[in-house]
Formats: sequence, structure tokens, C-alpha cells
Amino acid sequence: MSYFDELAFQFIDGEWRAGSGSWDIVDFNPYDGEKLTSIPIATVEEVDQAYRAAERAQPQWGATNPYTRRLVFERALAFIDAHEEEMSEAIAAEVGGTHAKVGFELHLVREFLREAVQLALRAEGRILPSPVDGKENRLYRLPVGVVGVISPFNFPLLLSMKSVAPALALGNAVVLKPHQNTPICGGGLVAKIFEEAGLPPGLLNVVVTDIAEIGDALIEHPVPKTISFTGSEKVGRHVATVAASHFKHAVLELGGNSALVVLDDADIDYAVDAAVFSRFVHQGQVCMAANRVLVDRAVEREFTEKFVAKVASLKVGDPTDPATHIGPLINEGQAEAVSSLVERAVADGAQALVHGTTEGTLVAPSVLSGVAADSPILAQEIFGPVVLLIPFDGDQEAVWITNATPYGLSGAVHTADIERGVRFAKQIETGMIHINDSTVHDEPIVPFGGEKSSGVGRLNGEATVDAFTTTKWISIQHGRSRFPF
Repeated sequence: MSYFDELAFQFIDGEWRAGSGSWDIVDFNPYDGEKLTSIPIATVEEVDQAYRAAERAQPQWGATNPYTRRLVFERALAFIDAHEEEMSEAIAAEVGGTHAKVGFELHLVREFLREAVQLALRAEGRILPSPVDGKENRLYRLPVGVVGVISPFNFPLLLSMKSVAPALALGNAVVLKPHQNTPICGGGLVAKIFEEAGLPPGLLNVVVTDIAEIGDALIEHPVPKTISFTGSEKVGRHVATVAASHFKHAVLELGGNSALVVLDDADIDYAVDAAVFSRFVHQGQVCMAANRVLVDRAVEREFTEKFVAKVASLKVGDPTDPATHIGPLINEGQAEAVSSLVERAVADGAQALVHGTTEGTLVAPSVLSGVAADSPILAQEIFGPVVLLIPFDGDQEAVWITNATPYGLSGAVHTADIERGVRFAKQIETGMIHINDSTVHDEPIVPFGGEKSSGVGRLNGEATVDAFTTTKWISIQHGRSRFPF
């Protein structure tokens, strides 16, 4: 039995059950259009059931010895190791992931689970001094209670696990809503991993549903105290507004319009390799992907020739073929949107150094130069295999161009002078930037998040502790206080 048969259900209070909605979410393979499964949708009532199950289960889990809690994550790692082949096949089928993408995702899933093992022990309290004689101030760090997680389609297993695992490790319960395009890898498979790892029932619940069915019930529900959302800026703004109106904390990991910058002293061959990976990994469907590649005019010609040649050599096609570099976009709507952006830019005067064709969900790479300064494509997240080459004169112009976007997630700068790179990086309005590397990085202990329209808050390491716990001040007066009346 495949995961698409076994896991095509809601997972609520430790039970696999069909949703009671009147319609199904249908899961398709984005490469060949094959129907993978269909899942009866969860209703508002089932969202409530999921949150109530989490609410009932959390207190005992939060009181469980963290050394005991972390055993669940060790068993989850063992389960992934034993079932890597089936998981790889599921990700390739549901997401259109190439061999390289699937391997990258599963590697990071393991790394985040390893970090969760350690994170279980990191909710440390403090004792603070007091100006009052005989007073002891204890600061306890406690689970927030229940966390609502909404994950995207591009790295569904990883980006669900990135919030689910640490939230559980820190003593919380979770209700997870995966993206409608990836309900198995982003939802059912996460539940399966933790079920097999022995997580007690009710602590992780998965609801496969849609805003058309439940509206804002997932965010407005009174039980969750924190909402962790990864996805588009547009939806993220709505999540933030609704969460704030209900006094909930929101952690928002949103889109990007990252730039990879090539200074005049860069290693050109290496910069080309980094730029190609930064833009075209997983067809460009990565929030950290380099939409823009900025090149100093002193090296523009050499870089452009080598970059265009490498892009033109990328193989587009079946993601299950190990030789494929570029697989399908998630659906035909996204493919059409990306193609339209390219055609509009060309119509407005941009030059297509590589002009990719579109066949269904397969979109071949495009490399555009000479894009008009007021072109919409410069200011937005493309989320597809299209890259913009932009020349500049000197470091300060590069800083200005890089920052001329409402987004601020990631970036990279290439230079032979490391300290020059650091000076440049400090001026870029992003949450993350990498010197002499790609724009696409995520490490379990390093704070991950963006500035401006790229999000609010951080995840990973100590930032995750801050996101999924709260502090409580308990004071103890040894002896008697004196009161003014």
C-alpha cells in the first residue's frame, strides 16, 4: 500500500478518519497529471475537534520529563532511515521534486529532528536579582500550549517538520494544516512518522482542508496561542491580521526577492555555479531563491557568457530521472503565471538571453537582461525558473539595487575580499545573507527569517524556543514585605 492510499485521511486525536465535508481535495502528480489520491475535506467541526484534542493532551505532555520527550524524536529519525525510499518516491510524485531536491529535503528533515532531540532540554529558566530584600525572582520558560501550523507546498515535509518537531519537543501540542497541493507529504506523512515514533494521541493532529470550507477558523479558534505560517506574503498578511485581532502570536516565514551579487573581484566560475543553484534549485520554487543576479560591469561579459551557457545546459523533464535538473512547477496555473511574467517583461523591452518554453507544468529556464526599471517582475517573487541579470557600477549602486524591493529574506555576495563582503552584507536589508555561497541555506541552530515583507519573527535554535514557549515570573518573598498602608 502506498502512502497515497494509507494516509489520505484526517488525523485527529490519534485516529485516521475521513473528513465530513461535502467535497474532496484531489492530489495530483504535477509532472504527469496522474491522480494520486483524494481526501474528503475537514470542516470547521473537525478543526475544533483537532484543537480540543490537542488542548486535552498537552498538559500531561508539557509535564513529561524532557528526557522522555526527546525519545520520540530519536524514534522518528529511525523511522525515516528505515523508510527513506518510500518517502523519496512520495515527495517526487507529489511535489515534482528531482533527485537532488528530494535528497536535500530529507537531509534537512533529519537535521531538524536531531535538533529537536536537543531542543527538548533547552527551555531553561532563570533566577533574577531583586531590589527588595529577601525576594527571589524565578523566571520559568513554559510551553505556549497549542500551536497551529500552516505549511506550504514547495518543501512540504521539511517546512511542516520545521515547526511541528520543535513545538512538540518544547512540550506543546500541534494542529497542522498542510497545503492543499501536498496533503500527504506535508501532513499525513508527518502524522505517520510521529505515530510510529510513539507520540501520545492528540498531541499532533492533521486537518486537510481549505479556506473555502473553514474560513479563518484555524486561526481564530480560541485554543492555539501561536500560529506558525510559511507561505506567500499576501496570505501571510491576512494570517497576521487575524492572529493579532485575537491576541495570538504569529511567526511568519514569507516570500523573498533575493539577490546574488557578483563583485568585480569574485571567482567568476564559482559565482556562476552558485548563481545557477540559487535560482534553479527546485525550479525556483524556493523562498530564498535568487530572483536577481547583480553583476559588476567590470566582469559582466565574462559572467554572462558562462552563466547563460550553464543555464542552457540544464535538463528539463521527468523529476524521477536522476539526470533532470528542472522538474515541473506545482500546477499549470503557476506555470502559466511564470510564463506570463516572462512574456510581459520581453514585451516591455527585456532581452531574453535564454527564452524557456512552457509545456503543461514544465517551464524551461529563462534568463532576462535589460529589464525596465519599472517592470513589475523586478519587485516581486517569481517562484519559477526565471532569473534577471542586472549590471551595476560599484558596491554602493549594488547595495541600492539589492535593497530596492519590499522583500528582505536572503541574499549572497561573491568577492575575493571577505571583509569587503562583510561590509557589503551589513548594508543589505535581509534577515540572512551569505558570502561566497548560494542564497539558499537553512541550518537548525541558526535563526531563520526575514525583514520587511519577508516575515515576522525567527525560527531555528534559540529563536524557536522564543517562538514556542512563554515566560512566567514567579516571585518568592523570604521573610515579610513592608507595605505603605
